[in-house]
Amino acid sequence: MIFSPGIFQGQTALVTGGGTGIGRATALLLARLGAKVAIASRKLENLEATARELAAVVGEANVHHQTCDVREPAEVAALATAVAEKLGGIDLLVNNAGGQFPSPAEMITPKGWDAVIRNNLNGTFHVTVEVAKRCMIPARRGRIVNVTASVYRGFPGMSHTGAARAGVENLTMTLAVEWAPYQIAVNAVAPGVIASSGISRYPVEAVELARRATPLKRAGTEDEVAQTIVFLLSPAAAFITGAILPIDGGMRLWGDTWPIPG
Repeated sequence: MIFSPGIFQGQTALVTGGGTGIGRATALLLARLGAKVAIASRKLENLEATARELAAVVGEANVHHQTCDVREPAEVAALATAVAEKLGGIDLLVNNAGGQFPSPAEMITPKGWDAVIRNNLNGTFHVTVEVAKRCMIPARRGRIVNVTASVYRGFPGMSHTGAARAGVENLTMTLAVEWAPYQIAVNAVAPGVIASSGISRYPVEAVELARRATPLKRAGTEDEVAQTIVFLLSPAAAFITGAILPIDGGMRLWGDTWPIPG
């Protein structure tokens, strides 16, 4: 492990979308490094197994899991209240909750568009502002990492989430400036093709094309994303705020999206 043991001792982290995939990997790494950890998801079954894993590392008293639809401000407020009361505030926030479906733009219904925007953009806003107002601004400290996606050259087949993720990136930069006086750092990571639990929802052919569009010619791992998130939460990143850090194997640098030789 590249991080010092106990580096997050005495701190509380909230990870949305924390029961599976990148969120689970991040929550477990934070627990191994000494943090008290809260995880949230819309589905209880996505939380229970991970909560048991976390409790095995830091003890049940230092773990909280709760269902929450980040699209609903009342549920977000209830989550923040419960975490702060049980674990003693919130020092670190990872906005990992999100979701989308592949579709050509002309086939996306107004309802489908709204669902993805509410989930990925509105949800990130609701959680971030609630946690900041309740815990970080009064404490005059905090670190936030938003998980977006690699959308630098457009996101064909994903116009809804591409628009939402671009909004999250600008929100990240704006809040980094607004909240700097409170010593709150706000950054984002932008994963490319990651071998996570969510990748199975996409056609195998599309995943293979995306892998070939990556100069490193492989998918990233959940642990690689988690380690980058934890770096941005750590004291090693104390002078970094407003950054959007790509984790994409260099895919954003390639001239043509597909096909790529090799």
